This record gives sequence, C-alpha cells and structure tokens, in this order.
Amino acid sequence: MRIAFKREPILVACFFVFNLLFASPNSKAQSKKIDTDTLRMSLPAMEKIFLDSNLTLLAGHYGVDAQKALIQQAKVWDNPTLNTDQVIAANGKFFPYGKNPDGTYSGQYYIQVQQLIKTAGKRGKLVNLATTNAKLSELQLQDVLRNLRYQLRLDFYNILQQLNTKSIYETQRAQLSKLLTGMDAQLSAGNIAQKDYLRIQALSIALEQDITALNKDIEDNENDLKTLLQLKTNGFIKPTETVTNNALNLINAEILFDTARKSNPNYLLQQTQTVYQQQNLSYQKSLRTPDLTISPNYDRNSNFSPNYWGLGISLPLPIINNNKGNIKSAEYSIKQQQTITASAETELWNNINAAYHKLLMTIKQNSNTQKEFYQKYEAMYQNVLTSYQNKQINLLEFLDFFNDYTASQQRLLQQNLNFQLAKEEINYHTGINILK
Repeated sequence: MRIAFKREPILVACFFVFNLLFASPNSKAQSKKIDTDTLRMSLPAMEKIFLDSNLTLLAGHYGVDAQKALIQQAKVWDNPTLNTDQVIAANGKFFPYGKNPDGTYSGQYYIQVQQLIKTAGKRGKLVNLATTNAKLSELQLQDVLRNLRYQLRLDFYNILQQLNTKSIYETQRAQLSKLLTGMDAQLSAGNIAQKDYLRIQALSIALEQDITALNKDIEDNENDLKTLLQLKTNGFIKPTETVTNNALNLINAEILFDTARKSNPNYLLQQTQTVYQQQNLSYQKSLRTPDLTISPNYDRNSNFSPNYWGLGISLPLPIINNNKGNIKSAEYSIKQQQTITASAETELWNNINAAYHKLLMTIKQNSNTQKEFYQKYEAMYQNVLTSYQNKQINLLEFLDFFNDYTASQQRLLQQNLNFQLAKEEINYHTGINILK
C-alpha cells in the first residue's frame, strides 16, 4: 500500500544568503530559526527564501565578485622599479657629499627608474582572459543555482504528493477504525466470525505501518527542504499548491533544444571554456614577442661626466625560448574543449528529447476517460464500504476492492506527480522555466 516517490540525483554544489520571509533585514548570512508548528508556503515563496538565504549561493556570488576584481587588476600597468646606488665611504670619509674647493660636487650617486612595457597586445589579451574567466564563474554559479532549484522543486512536489497520499491513508484509517468498533460489538454478540474481525484488524495494522513509513519519507524530504532554505525549525513546512494534470501548451522538441543552447548554464559553460582556450592560445602566441623595459637614469659624478643623463633599453632576445610548448599545449586544449562541447551538445539534445517524450507519455495518460474512471471509482468505494457494513457483500469482496482502490489512488497521485516532474525536468534541461 506504500507509494514510492522517485528522487532524482542532482549535481550540486553549492551558494547565497539573505532573509527569511519574516526575518529582520539585519539577519544576513545567518540561518533562520522559526518556531511555528506549521509554515504554509507556496513554491514562489520558497524560491524567494531560497535565493535570499542559501549559503552555497552566497559563496558562489563572492567567487564571481573575486573573478570580476581580477579584470580590473589585469588592466593595471606593472609598477616601475627604482634602482639607486649611493656612495657610503670613499677616501677615508663616510658619506663624502658636499662641494670640492673648485665648486664641483663631491661623492657619487646613481638613480634609475625601470618601466616594463608589454608588447603584442599582451595586456589586452590578459583582460580578455580575466573577463572570460569571470563569465565562467557566473555560469558555474548559475548551474549550481539550477541544480539546487531543481532539488527544491522535487522536494516541494514530492512532499505535496506524499501529503495527499497520507490524506487517503488517514481517511481509510478512520473508516477502518469505525468499522472495527462496530465489528467488535458484533463479535462479542457472536454475530460474526473472529477470523473476519482479525482480517480487518490486520488491514488496519498494515495501514498504520504504511502511514509510519510514509511519515519517515516526508521527514527526509522536509529535512532536505529546510537545508535548502537554511531554516532552523522544528515546525512543518507545508506546500500550498495542488498538483494536477492541467492542460499544457506544448512546445516542440526542436524549439526546446534551441532554447536550451541559449539558456542551459552547463552547455554555455562548455562553449565559454572553448572561448577561453582560444584566448589563451592568442595570449601564448603574443608571448613570443619580447617585452620592452625602458630605464631612464641619472648619474652624478660618473666617470666621464659630472651630471650624466641616460636611457637604457632592455629587450630579451627570443633565440632559445619561443614559447612553442605552451602554444602547442594551447592548441590541443582548444581541440579537447571543442570535443567536450560537441559531446555536451549531443547530451543536451538527448536529455531534452527524453524529457519531452516523458511529458508526452504523462499527457497521454491524462485522458478524459481516466478522469471519469477515477471519479466513478471514488463513488463506488463509498458504496462498497457501506455495503459491507450492511452485510450486502462478503469480507473477501470488501478486501479486494479496498486494496484495489488504494492502489488506484496511489497510481493517480503518482501520475499527477510524474506530469509535474516531467515539466520540471524540461525546465531543468532548458535552463529556464519554459513550461509553467
């Protein structure tokens, strides 16, 4: 009688912090504590708290900011270098500075300022690399957000369906309890056999066990949900939506795939990695051109002039090292990343296509014939229960129908859940909520 809910694995990793729905603005970067017994929340309300409070997202935002700061750093010129040479002792004197009898200066000192000038557009290429690296950090954060939000939605809809299943169980428990109370009096009066009473009692015990097992599953999902929302509470978070197979305006798989190529963070991450490797190749090639160092200098009392002004130029000769190894490595890295990107595109198409066909199958199940069947079956269940109480059907017929009814309700709830999860899977792979 127990319904099993599928929980799909998600990448994770984790990043962000803010306030709870009812928290003070000054409570940033802290998990919130709520003592309410039951906190009713819609999915949009949960997502708002999730975006404001999740510490994994906050850490990711800090990482993005750190990468953006490196863009500014890449634009800065290298600091000049100051070199100086001062005479300390000469001709038996310490610091022999001053003027000679003929009016000339005594003592010597030398000052030089060196400035590195990067050639071949290296600084601009480093700025491009830093910019692309910041973009990669943003896409990584978006992918983490996508996975965590997907997990949040899975927990939300699973809890909602588990609560619906629990409602069915509790209704059946009340009905069986009422039935057992009446049978207990009939058993004492000798009007029914003890085996019939025990069969119904066994059914009631099995139902209690199913409720206990279901409560454990709900508790596991609640724990995941509270962790995602950064909530510290002993209370129960109750979803407020109802999951149904509503009409849906379908979008064909090709449009979904085109949308995913523009919006799926993981796919965009691989494309941007290719751009990064291409920029790295350009930078490695620029390193073949040596950088220039200019060194204006002044020397007082040098060997041939009392006040010498000069300009030094330093230029490495690219004779031994032409950076060929790094260039070749960058070329292979581009080919490697292009292969990874092509594989990611194939995987993306297959994921979209599979999710699309899952959705079609769940929609096909949601026919008007099935809706009419479940409505009639619900009414029939009530009639069967009354008929057994009035001894119009025997125990075996009642037990068969009771179990069949429970199984049918579980299938209906699972069907509704499958429909919702199929939509969420498409949204997950496209990277946006394209199906509402």
